Amino acid sequence: SDVLRRAFMTGGATVAAAALGPLGLTPDTVPAPRRSRRPGSTEATALEEAVRRIRLLDDRHGADGLYRRAAAPLRAAYALLDAGATRQSTVERLHTGAGELAISVGWLAHDSGRFDDARSHYAEALATARMTGDEGLEAHAFCNTAFLARDAGRPREAVRAAQAAQRAARPLGSDRLNSLLALREAGGWAGLADRTGCARALARAQALFARGRSAADPEWMSFYGEAELEGLEAQCWSMLGDWPRASRHAQRAADLQDPHFTRNIALYTAELADDLAREGRPDEAAQAGVRVLSLLDQVQSSRIQTMLAGTARVLLPHRRAAGVSDFLDRHKAYPRVAGA
Repeated sequence: SDVLRRAFMTGGATVAAAALGPLGLTPDTVPAPRRSRRPGSTEATALEEAVRRIRLLDDRHGADGLYRRAAAPLRAAYALLDAGATRQSTVERLHTGAGELAISVGWLAHDSGRFDDARSHYAEALATARMTGDEGLEAHAFCNTAFLARDAGRPREAVRAAQAAQRAARPLGSDRLNSLLALREAGGWAGLADRTGCARALARAQALFARGRSAADPEWMSFYGEAELEGLEAQCWSMLGDWPRASRHAQRAADLQDPHFTRNIALYTAELADDLAREGRPDEAAQAGVRVLSLLDQVQSSRIQTMLAGTARVLLPHRRAAGVSDFLDRHKAYPRVAGA
C-alpha cells in the first residue's frame, strides 16, 4: 500500500491509493507534489496492482462499500495519462490499466445499483480502448456493457453489445472469453423472451468453455469458472420463467464456487432462493434465504439485497411453511439498502 501511494503521488496523480480502512482503499483526495518526472514503469505497475486489489476486495466483500473509495485511484489513473509517459510501452500499459480500472469501478457501480454511473465508466473504458486499438480492453468493456444493459432492462442492447464484444475478441484466441461473451448474449436473448436464441447462445458458451483454459485468457477472467457458467445459465432460465431448470443450475453454482468468492456464493444462493420460491418450494427457498443472510455481514451488494427482498415478497403468502416465518422475520430485521 505504501508503494502504491508513493507511486501515484510521485507520478503527479491528484489522488493516492493507500491502504486505509478495512477495504484497503481511500476516498480522500490529496494534493499531488510538483511533478519532477513523467510516469514510468513504476506507475504503470502501481496502476495494474490497484486493479487487482479492487477485484480481490470485490470478490470478498461486494461493491457497496468499495465504490466511492475506488473512484480515487480511477482519478489518479487518468491523471497519470494526462501527465504523459516517455516510452510507448508505458503509454500502452497506462491506457490499458486506466481502462481496466474504469471497468472495475463501473462494475462496482453496477453491482451497487448505480446504473448510470456504471454506463459512464464503461463508455470511458470503451473510448480508451478505441483510442489505442486495444482489442482486449474493447471486448471487456462491451462484455460489461452487455451485462449492464440486461440488468437495466435493455435486452436488445445487451445482445448487440455482446455481439460487438465477440467481434473484438476474435483475434485474441481465448475460448474462455468467447464462452463468457456467448453467455452475455444468451442473457440478452432471455430478456427478449427468445428461448431459441438463448438456448443456441448457451450451447455455444458450453462448447467453448469445454475447450479449457489457455494462455490467451485475460487476467480479469479469474472469476469465470464452472460455478459462474452455471450461475449465468441459471439467470437465463430464470428470466425465461423456467424455475426448475434455473434452480438446478443455481444449486450447482453455489456448490461449485470457490470459498474465496464470498460475494458470488451469496449471489448464487440468493438466485437459488428466488428460483425455489417461484418454483413453489417455499421451505427450501427459506433455507437458502437464511444462508444468504448469514453472509451479508461479509458481503455488501445492493444486487443481492434486492434479489432477497424479491424472494421475501414471493414467500409472504407461505409464512406457515417450514422455516418461512423465521426467514421473513430475519429478513425484516436486517438493514436493507434503499429500494431493496
